[in-house]
Amino acid sequence: MAARLAELVERGFRVVLVARGHGSLERMRETVGARVAARAEAVEARVERGFVFAPGRLAVATEEDLFGTRRHTRTAPRVVHRRASSIADELRPGDHVVHRVHGVGRYVGMQRRAVAGAERDYLVLEYAEGDRLSVPSDQVGMLAKYQGGETPRLSRLGTSDWARTTRRVKRAIRDMAGELVRLYAVRMAVEGHAFSPDTPWQRELEDAFPHEETGDQLTAIAEVKADMERPKPMDRLICGDVGFGKTEIAVRAAFKAVMDGKQVAVLVPTTLLAEQHFITFSERFAPFPVRVAMLSRFVPRAEQRRILEDLERGAIDVVIGTHRLLSRDVRFRDLGLVVVDEEQRFGVAHKERLKQLRAQVDVLTMSATPIPRTLEMALTGIRDMSTVETPPEDRQPVLTYVGPYDEGLALGAVRRELLREGQVFWVHNRVATIDRRAAWLAERVPEARIVVAHGQLDEDELERRMLRFWDREADVLVCTVIVESGLDVPSANTLIVDGAHLLGLSQMYQLRGRVGRSSERAFAYFFFPPQRELTEEAHERLATISRHQALGSGFQIALRDLEIRGAGNLLGAEQHGHIAAVGFDTYCRLLQETVAELRGQPLPEERELRIDLPVRAFIPPGWVAQEALRLELYRRIATAADHEELARVRAETVDRYGQLPEEVETLFAVASLRVTCRTLGVEEVSTYRDQVRIKPVRLSPSLEADLAERVPGASYHRTTATLNLEPERVPSADLPTWVERALVLATGGTPAALLPSPA
Repeated sequence: MAARLAELVERGFRVVLVARGHGSLERMRETVGARVAARAEAVEARVERGFVFAPGRLAVATEEDLFGTRRHTRTAPRVVHRRASSIADELRPGDHVVHRVHGVGRYVGMQRRAVAGAERDYLVLEYAEGDRLSVPSDQVGMLAKYQGGETPRLSRLGTSDWARTTRRVKRAIRDMAGELVRLYAVRMAVEGHAFSPDTPWQRELEDAFPHEETGDQLTAIAEVKADMERPKPMDRLICGDVGFGKTEIAVRAAFKAVMDGKQVAVLVPTTLLAEQHFITFSERFAPFPVRVAMLSRFVPRAEQRRILEDLERGAIDVVIGTHRLLSRDVRFRDLGLVVVDEEQRFGVAHKERLKQLRAQVDVLTMSATPIPRTLEMALTGIRDMSTVETPPEDRQPVLTYVGPYDEGLALGAVRRELLREGQVFWVHNRVATIDRRAAWLAERVPEARIVVAHGQLDEDELERRMLRFWDREADVLVCTVIVESGLDVPSANTLIVDGAHLLGLSQMYQLRGRVGRSSERAFAYFFFPPQRELTEEAHERLATISRHQALGSGFQIALRDLEIRGAGNLLGAEQHGHIAAVGFDTYCRLLQETVAELRGQPLPEERELRIDLPVRAFIPPGWVAQEALRLELYRRIATAADHEELARVRAETVDRYGQLPEEVETLFAVASLRVTCRTLGVEEVSTYRDQVRIKPVRLSPSLEADLAERVPGASYHRTTATLNLEPERVPSADLPTWVERALVLATGGTPAALLPSPA
């Protein structure tokens, strides 16, 4: 690659080197050689792959082009710190945050302060009545960005308000979680059918799958099969976006059940979904002696009667249908598995019937609403869950355009999609004028077959119109946001939204998810009125949707909204108010603690750890200019679970930003001391005159007896469990490392394995 760039420079091309950090750019300059480096431009930016644009005599080269895959490793921190990452998700002054001890405050900004010889950055939070709290940057792990779906009330400092709120929420969680634990215990006590291991036909069916399975899919399939082979009834939830392969998991589970002579019921919320699943299951099972049938309103009565008779005598193996399957007249000869798609869309009575079924047969539930990992982990042991987060191999990101309404651009997009024999969603979210919009479009694009769909149509008519579009009897579906979930049309690859400024971020995200479900390149156009002044919120929403275009790019704000909705779906609507009261992260932490207590596994209490040493430990703005990036780096350093993770963060920081300034080296040394203190149960490290005091420290009589030999000048007060150290002639920058070595030696450890000696 370096030789190719040298050749392009010689040919007079403008060469631009692009990397995500200063350190990476320096390494790129060294790699391409002095001649290229002297004539190339260097830019810090996020670009995945380089390119050569010959007509413009321009060449762009990225880290990936020169070094292959980026070296930054992606590691998951421990569960307790998992949601702490949200503090850096687009945190701006004015945003609400939740402090674990002090409650809900408003983020004011970051300030540098020097206090008693210690210089560091603080996050300033504002609470009720104008009170302010300064949180040291090394305690950023105590904060989480507030996610609750609405504007919260600020907590009052110095009162028991926050403690009372968390106690109230925890009581409600205990009631809800207690019911889940009870249901789980009942299920574990019931004897179910243990399915046999996979048959040769099972392997044949799986080998015939035309796509490459994702890692998530294979894991979920393995978990489902393991559940089925146990003599307890399965109750597993599969979460993942539409088109990420949940249906294939259900297909394999259903086939496994049929191979054991059992019947399978697949329950879906709409006739359209029943039709889609019926086609999928029929095609996959075609080479085998498996009979699939469908029960819905669109099946003639005589045919329904025949299907019901065949079900009762065992002539049908798999039946797919709407809530019609839960009617009393539907009887099975030997039902072994129920697959439920989008359970939250069923009514209370239907859910009760499903609850009865759960105690008797294996149940596999699928949901397209993303369920957050935090919630999944909090519910470990009372709800079996699998998540499918990886998009299929051939899926491409949707190209997104956001701008003022342009009639020529919109009509051109429709015509281009029709030319490649695709279909178009045109979202016009006003029922009063939707027919007028459809008539206007028919006039401008007469070759298009247009169908209109909105929520004020009766259910049967709406489904008929949707079916027409799905069956490709129409090219353009002019609709309201009713289409935002549950419709999988792989041939629809253009989305046009007029009046996008009126939609919520999660609505726009879900609408965009309707296209780009095949290997075809998909396009999404979000238009707003050119004459109208946008509100700041609308502008921000539209800017966010245009920024986040990559698959699985996080799309943090909308996903949080969806996750909160997903939490409500999973835990019940009444929990939504409690999530709003304390924020999503605190709610998940309280849930995790409650579930652990109910299962007799109390979690260790996490206490606040204070380290006050007279050192300069901060990230200079001249080294990392953007506050959001400094905040993210503070978070990663503060929440490192162990020395190995801290070493990884340090290596990545050097790789990204270059050699560490002395203040950042000291910051890492303080973080290393913090990890050691957590391990030993220390809550405070402070200075008093010329001494460093550490407490509580538990020393055995034998360790106390020879303490002065191991750590010269150290003393121990057993009554207060305080260790006093005298760091003579230790330079300020080396103090945290010296204190950590002394603490490890005092408690009987060997610091040589932990750290290098201070210089």
